[in-house]
Formats: sequence, C-alpha cells, structure tokens
Amino acid sequence: LVQLLEFGGGSVQARGSLTLSCETSGFTFSRSCVGWYRRPPGKDREGVAHIDTDGSTSYPSSVQGRFTVSRDNAKNTLYLQMNDLKPEDTAMYYCAAATRGKCYYGMDTFGKGTLVTISS
Repeated sequence: LVQLLEFGGGSVQARGSLTLSCETSGFTFSRSCVGWYRRPPGKDREGVAHIDTDGSTSYPSSVQGRFTVSRDNAKNTLYLQMNDLKPEDTAMYYCAAATRGKCYYGMDTFGKGTLVTISS
C-alpha cells in the first residue's frame, strides 16, 4: 500500500519560513519522481516543486528562489523548505509521487495534505 504522510504545516507570518516533510512507504522512493502540490482556497491544485530520480528540480516562477525541494532516499522522505512566505502561499500542501518512475510519467499518488496559513 502506497502511503504519503505530510508533516509540518502551520500558521506563520509573512516573510517567515516553514519546512514540510513527507514520509513515504509502499513504493521504491529512490526510483520515483516526487514533489509538492498545493491548493489555495477556492482555486485549483498547482504544482509547487518536483525532484526527479537524478536530483534535478523544477519550480514554477511563483516560488522560484523561495522554495527548495529535497529528498533523503535513505529515509524515503521528501522535504520542502519554504522561505519568505507570502499570504498568497496559503494553501493545503500535498506530497505527490510518480510511483512508475521519472517525472515524465506524471504523479499518480497524493497524500492527504497539510495546511499552511500565512498571515500578513
């Protein structure tokens, strides 16, 4: 059974920092693309960060330079370091995995999410 469990959400003030983590099981983490998505209130889900099996990363312009995704293959855990947070970063954040392998396969599994709230 594939499981993705997010931790680290909370409420912080603008310009603050927060680190999310995602503990995974049930698939070969080291051979899978993993990443983070978010769903702001009243909006569609959007990709925040991906990290592929070779460690290459990608971010949308909205978080580039502020967010850093990383992975610990020994712990089957994914991280998202978020700095200089803005009120528009408020969202439910989801961990995701492409259990078939590299990122081009697309994410097929999502966690239940952790809420991040940024106050101005």
